[in-house]
Amino acid sequence: MLLEFDDQKGLIRERSLLDPNYIVEENRIVGRDEQLQEVTKMLRVALGDNRPPNLFLYGPSGTGKSLITKAVCKNISRICKSRDIRFGTIEVNCQDLDTLGVAVYELASRAAEEAGVSVEVPKHGVATKEKWDELYRIVNENFDSVVFVLDELDMLVGRRDKQEPAFSRLLYQLSRAGANDDLAAYISVVAISNDTKMMESVGSRALSSFTPEDVHFDDYDANQLQAILRRRQDAFYEGVLDDDVIPLAAAFAAQTHGDARKAIDLMRVAGELAEREGDERVREAHVRRAQDKVEKNRVLEVVRGISTQKKLCLYATAAVAAETDDGTARSTTGYRVYEFMTDAIDADQYHQETYVNKMKELTTYSLVDFERRSHGPSSGMFLEFQFGERPETILETLREDSRIDAVAPAEVQSVVRAQLRNTT
Repeated sequence: MLLEFDDQKGLIRERSLLDPNYIVEENRIVGRDEQLQEVTKMLRVALGDNRPPNLFLYGPSGTGKSLITKAVCKNISRICKSRDIRFGTIEVNCQDLDTLGVAVYELASRAAEEAGVSVEVPKHGVATKEKWDELYRIVNENFDSVVFVLDELDMLVGRRDKQEPAFSRLLYQLSRAGANDDLAAYISVVAISNDTKMMESVGSRALSSFTPEDVHFDDYDANQLQAILRRRQDAFYEGVLDDDVIPLAAAFAAQTHGDARKAIDLMRVAGELAEREGDERVREAHVRRAQDKVEKNRVLEVVRGISTQKKLCLYATAAVAAETDDGTARSTTGYRVYEFMTDAIDADQYHQETYVNKMKELTTYSLVDFERRSHGPSSGMFLEFQFGERPETILETLREDSRIDAVAPAEVQSVVRAQLRNTT
């Protein structure tokens, strides 16, 4: 069977171009000329004997923040090498780092990997100060200039008994390291976040020390997404893409906050589906099936690790959104459906305030967003939730949990419709 697949002519010529995290050449970066110019202009100082400024890059997921940072740093590294300047890019994604100590060790580990040396302190069992000292040692011995790239920094919250989040303390320590002579190398910190309000949670000491230059990234529109995909269509062999494949993939991605990663993923999955079926072309039908698969995979990845209570809150709210014309759900209606769900499976039932807080926590996964609404001066306030994916996909995925699947979808739908009638 392996040999049969080996003999079969594939449709994808260069798979790396269909990897959203692959660092492409600048001529493949589309719709981000202004941001590319800003980041280049500020970080190019590293080419001389100067410290680049700190940066804060913010905007929705998949809008080019990490891509542009990596592309600029790659070019700076190439030029620095020719000038005998020891330049390093030390990048960590903070999504899976739960404490400051773990984050500092990860930075030290990445710095050591970049320099081709070993970390000389253990990951656990030593004080965070020892990890900081090890990071400083590695940087001082191996680099003249370093850019620390802290991706999804807002996810590094740390222990809740601390007065300020871990990301605030991390920014303070890194930005003060040069001033305190802990680091002899020139350093710049690039903080990347989907949360436009992240800096409001940074402590005053860290803020006065960090003082970044802000670079904002907007959503891509459908035309820009098409242009991005056309710059990568040479990932496929010539002539294997139907004409409507790229416009359709771009349109699907534009519906969910203009996410370029999703657009590229759709192209990859559509191509792989066509290859597995032995088709000679990638067609519209493959893109539509890829859309269902990509959506479900993303939702599954998010909901797999959340608590049963969050699943119940999310299911109840998505069930409401699936029945409204504009795909939104009021918190008041969602809570009543949540009450029905908890009664149906005999689960603990939270007060409405806790339900709302659970839903707010889910905004960090870019799965749901909300706005504060009111019917007028004489009526109360409520939150209106909107979903980043189709509510039906969320419902289908959550039903993979046997407790939620124990409640018949038709029964939930009946309750939702009755509640919606009561609010109109």
